[in-house]
Amino acid sequence: MNGTEQFILFLVSVVANLFSAFSGGGAGLIQLPVLIFLGLPFAIALATHKVASVALGIGATIRHLREQSLERRLVIYIMASGLPGVVLGANIILFVPERVAEIALGVLTAGLGVYSWLNPALGQTMQSANHSRRGILIGGLVLFVIGALNGSLTSGTGLFVTLWLVRWFGLDYRRAIAYTLILVGVFWNGTGALTLGILGEIYWIWLPALLLGSLIGGYLGAHLAIKSGNRWIKRAFEVVTLLVGMKLIVG
Repeated sequence: MNGTEQFILFLVSVVANLFSAFSGGGAGLIQLPVLIFLGLPFAIALATHKVASVALGIGATIRHLREQSLERRLVIYIMASGLPGVVLGANIILFVPERVAEIALGVLTAGLGVYSWLNPALGQTMQSANHSRRGILIGGLVLFVIGALNGSLTSGTGLFVTLWLVRWFGLDYRRAIAYTLILVGVFWNGTGALTLGILGEIYWIWLPALLLGSLIGGYLGAHLAIKSGNRWIKRAFEVVTLLVGMKLIVG
């Protein structure tokens, strides 16, 4: 790959991760298909994208931690619930029919956007909920399932976490996206990248451009999310979920 192609890959990464950091997920909508279009097999493209998406989380973390501190108990809870699912998903992806999984995930992802659009007040204010033992158990089980999807298919799973934190635990969109980008972006994707790297192959020669683009895009997207109100973030979330869902269904 020559310098021009590396620069194009960098620009694609910046744009994809900027939108992802602003809306709470969906970088794979643009970045993963580009890697496949440029010639990488799906499994290698997925592992390479996973590594690059860690930089998205780092860039967003740098910006979000300047504004607010995360609740320690919720951080530990999300990590403990989701990481085992990530490892499981990364281990079973080789045995799952790729097209079937993508269509199912696409329908679910598009459904997230429709659900958010039909509930105008959703995620506009912080309303703590479901902190009982039953609520925590159900919440953790769902995060485990989302983690398994995150480990196996990259497009849209951060969006699932964002909406689940809003719907089940009552977070507003801006706070939910902060948790998603930091914990899913860095720790979930980092675990998935490590697992896929051990099981398969990462195309290291493309990573410098992808990592730099993800880092810059993640920071800029997080900055836009912080400066925008929950109403604009909610609209961006709905648009991205519908686009991701359509892309997965159409293929």
